[in-house]
Amino acid sequence: MKTLLALLGLTLALSAADGGALYQKCGACHGVKGEKSALGKSEVIAGWSSDKTLEALKGYKAGTRNTKGMGAIMKGQMASMSDADMKVLADHIAALK
Repeated sequence: MKTLLALLGLTLALSAADGGALYQKCGACHGVKGEKSALGKSEVIAGWSSDKTLEALKGYKAGTRNTKGMGAIMKGQMASMSDADMKVLADHIAALK
């Protein structure tokens, strides 16, 4: 049981770290805390819920979202992300303050 709890704790710690690591490439356009309008076009993502962010990320990956002309750029950014990666990233963005 202790091993299982330790493993769960490690998994949660890695997920939190992964969110920050995944967000590094986002920060160049969106700002360290999601406070910038990417390329002067996008909405500021700071304050978005995890669900709203995940829906947007999935839409960009699928090519069905093109808010303010950012669809092609964001589709490229999301191309290599799995659903699990996008969820971790969305949770990280929701925690930015």
